[in-house]
Amino acid sequence: MRLGEALRKLRERAGISQREAAYRLRYNYQKLSRIENGQLPEYHGLRAMLDLYGVLVSEEAPFIDMWERASEKGWWHPYRVADHGYLSLEHDATRLSTFSLGYIPGLLQIESYMRALFAGWQVQRSRKWIENQIAVRTRRQERLVADEGLEYHAIIAEAAFPLADREQLLHINDMGTRPNVRVQVLPFAVGLNDGYTGSFHLLDFAYLADMTVLYVEHPAGASHVEDSEQVKASKVLFKHLSKLALAPNESADWIGRLAAER
Repeated sequence: MRLGEALRKLRERAGISQREAAYRLRYNYQKLSRIENGQLPEYHGLRAMLDLYGVLVSEEAPFIDMWERASEKGWWHPYRVADHGYLSLEHDATRLSTFSLGYIPGLLQIESYMRALFAGWQVQRSRKWIENQIAVRTRRQERLVADEGLEYHAIIAEAAFPLADREQLLHINDMGTRPNVRVQVLPFAVGLNDGYTGSFHLLDFAYLADMTVLYVEHPAGASHVEDSEQVKASKVLFKHLSKLALAPNESADWIGRLAAER
């Protein structure tokens, strides 16, 4: 995605339209569009684009470096988990906003909650599959406690809490004390609202300041949405849900009282 954005800016700087560039590169228009949205080009195709866009050979190094980095497999590949492209997005994101309707979000789950969640799935999985999932989810959580941690804002509906035990609840509150983590509870008391349409994630990236990706999971897989109007509507909804939800300190008190009862 970083490379695609850089190539788009080079093309625009050269004053070449996407259709014209595709014609001169002997690409179809859709292929160039996919490259500018994150599909990795072949090496010689990259060099052809740099030449077309007026990049001198002495200036190519940063773009070649980005291509090489994009060609590397992510840390999650050895685990062989089906992530629908989400892990790479989360790995590159600097801010993640999550609304969770029915379960504790993955970045806040403890191992026992993960195991209970996987055990309750309709399709029974092998022990190796479950261990890989837990390992990946635990590795993802390291970003919340890193020196330059992921900026994380989770709004969790009250419906997600009944099956969370005391240890899980206390862990949520512990993570909520971190400066980069913001946790809010959306209580039943606010009544029916737009959040009941389902859970979703919004991911922001430092190198794509004007781009947010909406990620939504569904029974058949998942969807990535980059359309600006659809993303904007989801950002407005998240902001609305944040206003409806308890403030972070009120949420921590609410979760603490619930933990005390268990």
